[in-house]
Amino acid sequence: SSLPLDGLDLRERTARVHGKGDKERVVPVGRPAATALERYLSAARPLLAARADDPGRAGPGAPPPASEPPTAGSDASVLFLGNRGGPLGTHTVYRLVARELEAEPGGGPRGPHTLRHTAATHLLDGGADLRVVQEMLGHSSLASTQVYTHVSTERLAESYRQAHPRA
Repeated sequence: SSLPLDGLDLRERTARVHGKGDKERVVPVGRPAATALERYLSAARPLLAARADDPGRAGPGAPPPASEPPTAGSDASVLFLGNRGGPLGTHTVYRLVARELEAEPGGGPRGPHTLRHTAATHLLDGGADLRVVQEMLGHSSLASTQVYTHVSTERLAESYRQAHPRA
């Protein structure tokens, strides 16, 4: 689902998101992301929103239209807009993230869920409390979140084997 525009609080650096089963949670927005969002909101988003009101505005040299069907008027309630000014579709987001992750090492699926998995693993590697990560991910069961502790433990064991002279 889309991130609602009113779900973003740049002053507090948080975003209120809805996940599976319409679960709502508040997640932190890092300083670099907040800065990028401020630039997007002041410069890019107004231009994209104007395209929904005037589809011919894109003009020559503009990026190709997004794969989403055109929408009637901009959707003022969503944060991210596509090239035509309508809400950015989930398939487009998946393709964009997958393309950006293409050059990164490692196997497996590459998409937005990879970012979620990576963030959870890094939080746990950095000492975050398992319950905090559970809340952030929106898991109803702690067992679902504990999967990430296995990844962190494996990474720690591998680092130990590489660094310790008698491992």
